[in-house]
Amino acid sequence: MERAKALTLLQTLVGCDLVGLGTKSGVTIWTRARTINKGWAGHTIERHLGLALNSSRSPNFGSWELKVVPVIALPNGTLKVKETMAITMIDRVEVAAKEFPESHLFLKLQRMVVVARIFESKAETRSLCHLVAEFDLGDQELYRQVKADYDLVRGVIRTKGFQYLSGTMGALVQPRTKGPGHGSTSRAFYARTKLVARILGISG
Repeated sequence: MERAKALTLLQTLVGCDLVGLGTKSGVTIWTRARTINKGWAGHTIERHLGLALNSSRSPNFGSWELKVVPVIALPNGTLKVKETMAITMIDRVEVAAKEFPESHLFLKLQRMVVVARIFESKAETRSLCHLVAEFDLGDQELYRQVKADYDLVRGVIRTKGFQYLSGTMGALVQPRTKGPGHGSTSRAFYARTKLVARILGISG
């Protein structure tokens, strides 16, 4: 599906309750053990667009990437990004070998559609789709900073080792552990909240 068509379809969801939509679409929001399926919102959007679920590190629509992020509506009417956004897993061999323009990080960021949903509570009984943003890594200043963050991670992997990556690294994109349990050694690139806010066009 082309990104322009997807944007048109996604705009029809603005104001809709994604919990209700996901439930009708057969998406598992809560497991039998009453734990939240962290990917439920993304799965709901993918079902709406007719995309089969997958975990490939390539952009999930071939030429562009879809992300869904939670935002919090503050009492003064403004929005705040709730959390960082996972972009792609870090493959230590691939990152060490590839310059930023050939990386999976760049492939994911260069053509994105990001859907913001309103997070109301941990109960997740309702979550309204608030906005749909189209993002390209075209701003040169933004490109340079993300590239610098990638190069920092790449340099540490090549000179010190994968285990020396830290979530304190990176101004806009950070390497963080990702996976089940606190002892996970897998890491992914995450967009810090200020980058997510920039993508969505909100203040923070």
